[in-house]
Amino acid sequence: MKVMIYKRFERFWHWTQAALIIALMVTGFEIHAVYHLFGFEQAVNLHIILAWSLIVLWAFAIFWHLTTGEWRHYIPTTEKLMAMVRYYSIGMFRDEEKPYKKSLSAKHNPLQRLAYLGFKLVISPLIWVSGLLCLFYTDWPALGLEGLRLGPVAMVHTAAAIAMLVFFIAHVYLALTGKPFYAYVKAMITGYEEIEETKTPGKNS
Repeated sequence: MKVMIYKRFERFWHWTQAALIIALMVTGFEIHAVYHLFGFEQAVNLHIILAWSLIVLWAFAIFWHLTTGEWRHYIPTTEKLMAMVRYYSIGMFRDEEKPYKKSLSAKHNPLQRLAYLGFKLVISPLIWVSGLLCLFYTDWPALGLEGLRLGPVAMVHTAAAIAMLVFFIAHVYLALTGKPFYAYVKAMITGYEEIEETKTPGKNS
């Protein structure tokens, strides 16, 4: 049964977030002199603009999740967790049936919930806080933060960015494990995905 799984704002938020994160990684690694593309000064300026854009987008996304009840899709559960770990590590390479069936009331499998929760509650806040601290470094004395040192804060920001990169690579990889391989990507573009129809007891399907 083909149904609307991903709403319009959800798709806009997802793809805009992806574009901003990619651009932030490109400019961020240039700031760390990994390569030369825009030049240091322009890379810093672009990085700041992109960062503020992402913070605004995240603010809207948080509001949307809270007001629509979509936050419930990220509630962690251990049910079928190990089954999903086994499926992603072994089962899908043996063409085994996926142990978790997506539904309108539960879009994400247990492993996805933990990964997304870690992204939202650990990686993202670390990037927010450390990035803003770096940006407003000259205001630390006025904020009563004289005890902080820029080096460790910058290291936290870089570590969080690397964690974001790892999450991004894993996310892209798993997004291409559908049948056909582009099925999950297509669903996030159109909003529609094939799910198994749930039978109601006492009713004929």
